[in-house]
Amino acid sequence: MSESNSLANRYQQLIDSIVEITLQGKIRSKEQVYRMLLKDIESGTGEIFERVLDENIQKTTAQLEKKLKATRILRALQTIQGEWERWQKENQNEQTLTLAIEQITEADDQHLLAAFLPCLDQSNNSSLNREQLQKLSQSLKNSSEGLDTLELANGIKDGLTEFSRLEPELITWIYEQNQSSLGFGSEKQGPWPWWEKKTSLPLAKILFKTLANNQSIREVSDKSSQVELRAWVELILLLHFIERGLVKWFDEQPYDAKFGQRLSYSTLLIFSVIFAQISQGFTGKNSNLREGYFLMMLQSLRQLTKRKDFPLYGGIFASFSGENLRETLTYFDDPLKEVERTQEKARILTLLAYSQLTIGNYEQAKKFHLEALEIAQEASDKPCEIANFNHLSRICIAEKDYDQAINYSQRALMFSRQTGDKLGEANGLINVGYSEVFRAKEVEKMTPEIYESAINYLEQGATLAGRLEDYQSQALAYNSLGIAYVILSQPSAAITALEKGIKMALNSGNTYLQGVNFSYLAEAYYSLEDISKTIYYGCLGMYLLHQIESSEYRQAAGLLTIIKGKINEQQFKKLLEDNRTQIIKLIGVDGYDELPKLLEEYQG
Repeated sequence: MSESNSLANRYQQLIDSIVEITLQGKIRSKEQVYRMLLKDIESGTGEIFERVLDENIQKTTAQLEKKLKATRILRALQTIQGEWERWQKENQNEQTLTLAIEQITEADDQHLLAAFLPCLDQSNNSSLNREQLQKLSQSLKNSSEGLDTLELANGIKDGLTEFSRLEPELITWIYEQNQSSLGFGSEKQGPWPWWEKKTSLPLAKILFKTLANNQSIREVSDKSSQVELRAWVELILLLHFIERGLVKWFDEQPYDAKFGQRLSYSTLLIFSVIFAQISQGFTGKNSNLREGYFLMMLQSLRQLTKRKDFPLYGGIFASFSGENLRETLTYFDDPLKEVERTQEKARILTLLAYSQLTIGNYEQAKKFHLEALEIAQEASDKPCEIANFNHLSRICIAEKDYDQAINYSQRALMFSRQTGDKLGEANGLINVGYSEVFRAKEVEKMTPEIYESAINYLEQGATLAGRLEDYQSQALAYNSLGIAYVILSQPSAAITALEKGIKMALNSGNTYLQGVNFSYLAEAYYSLEDISKTIYYGCLGMYLLHQIESSEYRQAAGLLTIIKGKINEQQFKKLLEDNRTQIIKLIGVDGYDELPKLLEEYQG
């Protein structure tokens, strides 16, 4: 090795050493570096050191430039990635919009709405938001050659505009009317008169007024069938976004999640009823409108079936007007025949069947439940299958077919335990115990063993429902337990159970279970010869069950009539008046004033 190379290596080691101790933080001043150089660099070899130092600087500079370039390249690539994702999203939205325009413009006038409505369907990946719908409206307007397509375009635009105007007033009615309870059923509790005042759309005004007055919605479409397509499209957009806005608001209420959920599925059901009734009001050549509003009904029902809180063990009377419940349920009969056999249909039928049971329409309830059971089994929807076994058990009890009731409830219990469906298990336990009580009473063989077994099932069901914090199942459990004690002539035990049932029924919002609990409490107090409380609870049970048009109101009415026959009219009125304050707390002044009329109706 030459002397110059040897020096170059030594100087490289020197530079490396200085760099290393600098990186270690051991160099306190530039003076230290100077002394190291002074010590180790030989006189007359400065050019060699300078060359080695220059090579190190150039090499390090190149590495630094390379690193900086790599950082800039990565940043550029990340920018490209972000813009690519943006391009994909915008291009996809553009493609969705283009496809929607093609489908609408290619559709004939009789299926124009059917071609547009997938744009609103939230279960559809190609649904459009409000901004995209505005663009759709403008594109249709620019490219429109037909009058109906132009009407559709203007209807979309004006419907969106109207909702934007009404949106700040979406839930104002709740506060303005100072409501103690929320619902859509009556003029005092519903939003309809409030929205009627706020909307500027003539057709919406007519509809909201009709709803406020509890009149037939079908007449709105029947009498307004000659109204231009634009107005009906405006109404669809307005109702659709009102529905979505209410559901979103109810779902986000932090003070009572279950209360909000209950109102959400009530909202979806109510709007599906509105769409269904409007659809059925169109006849003859208005097939475009009939089909369009029918599809809107299906969209609302589909949204309901996709919810995690879908009420497999509840009906449609929560926050719903009971006055037209029976008529409302019939509106779904024919439309559902047009729906293909799907898991969604099974769940809808389960819901409607439960409501049919509460109003005493056992034949229709059983028909719906059996069809729902068959579809649920085909779709492998075990929770729905188990729910229908449980509901069929209750129907068989009402029909006094106790052996079949036990069969259905035991199958529900077996399948629920196999699949881990705790809510199904709780209801299965309740129904097994309930069925056993009625069967033993029927054959007059209420042995201690049967009694203990039945009560054990009911108490297990109540305990499990309590762990699940399911108010409705708890209400059913305590109601069933209370009725069992009434049948067993143990009024004190019945009262304890039924009072718990009432608390849970009030929390669940289940009007039917509230009414039945009150009715049997009246029976229990009558056994104890407490006439005042019998009248109090009997009146509440009679009124609430009559509100949902349940034939079971007659049980309480019959008991009250018996009491009136045993005491004079004046004494009955006095006892009723003594309970007035407490009764009004639950059913209001109007409800209290209605009580004598209901008794007259029953006796007449």
